[in-house]
Amino acid sequence: MGDVGKVEPAPAAILSDRTKAPPSMPSGLFALLDDVATIAKVAAASIDDIGAAASKAGVKAAGVVVDDTAVTPRYVTGFTPDRELPIIWRITKGSLFNKLVLILPALLLLSSLAEWAITPLLMLGGTYLCFEGAEKVLHSLKGHRTSLAEEAAIVADKSHEEAMVKGAVRTDFILSGEIMVIALNEVLGEPLLMRGATLALVAVAITIAVYGVVGLIVKMDDIGLRMAERGTRAQRSIGRGLVHLMPKLLAALATIGTAAMLWVGGQIVLHGLDEYHIGDLGHALHDFAHRIAGDLPLGGVWEWLIGAAGAGVFGLLLGALIAGLLHLMPGKKAH
Repeated sequence: MGDVGKVEPAPAAILSDRTKAPPSMPSGLFALLDDVATIAKVAAASIDDIGAAASKAGVKAAGVVVDDTAVTPRYVTGFTPDRELPIIWRITKGSLFNKLVLILPALLLLSSLAEWAITPLLMLGGTYLCFEGAEKVLHSLKGHRTSLAEEAAIVADKSHEEAMVKGAVRTDFILSGEIMVIALNEVLGEPLLMRGATLALVAVAITIAVYGVVGLIVKMDDIGLRMAERGTRAQRSIGRGLVHLMPKLLAALATIGTAAMLWVGGQIVLHGLDEYHIGDLGHALHDFAHRIAGDLPLGGVWEWLIGAAGAGVFGLLLGALIAGLLHLMPGKKAH
């Protein structure tokens, strides 16, 4: 009778299983959720880092971006309005292909295996910009002007459009290479994936910004025409002003674009020569600009202008020399 109601103690193994088994699933789930949260935080931090790096790199490349924006409209000048945006879209796609498919993988490979090769490639591209800019100057100095009928025939010719698009994409390749190298220099110390993501973000953002602005500039006269026809009195006045202003602006941008090619190309070559300690022309130009602008109001602006003008003159001389040598080769004719 004394044993009735007496509870036998459970074996230690059973107690151990009962005390440990139930919490195992929740603790595993909590651990998994914690890991997911940690990964999400790391990913968010990485995205922030990429955005910050891309922003910094974009600011560094701002000078070349302005040049790219100034150069492109001259490839669209003279076409009928219905062809302007399609041509810009074709150039935009070519620019994205340049940056993402050609330049980005090449720069990542070079930055990992042959960082020394980046400067010579940049100098080669800068030399090409000098040559193309000098060709434009020499062509304008010849003073040949086409008649309205000849211009209409050229614009209507599909091969002319193809040539202009190819020329724009080719020039964009050089400028895009410079932009991407500047961006790369800002993240050389980062892991490979971080470098790639930053360069990709810079490539897409800058391409959209540049060709969005170019499209707006090119179509501004059409916007002005619509405002002049349908807007309020003030809008009609602004629209008429835009219609009269835009042809002059596009002509000015064509000149600025040529000057920008010479400036950027000359600056790239001078920087490369300084890096290899050849001639020390870049440093001499910088010292000269600093000395001249030192006592002037807005000295920093004057220093930049003098330096840019000096690089442009150097680029024009270098490009003219190459153009002259090419035209002297057998089978080559000056055009």
